[in-house]
Amino acid sequence: MPFGLPHFSAANIIGNLLFSGLGYIAYSYGRKMDNMRVMIQGGVLLGYSYIVSDTLWLYAIGVVLTGWIWFTRDG
Repeated sequence: MPFGLPHFSAANIIGNLLFSGLGYIAYSYGRKMDNMRVMIQGGVLLGYSYIVSDTLWLYAIGVVLTGWIWFTRDG
């Protein structure tokens, strides 16, 4: 089940730190540039790992969300 209590494996903790860190960077960038869309995208990337517990889903969703931010950041 991809949702539920988090698993405390090394891969899961690294994924949480990685994608939360990228979300924080995106949120900060959006705030600095006064870009609400990037701020929201960064907030979603920051918070999704709190509801996704499966490591595979954590990385899959994180890659998709990071790509979403990357490809829509300037336009």
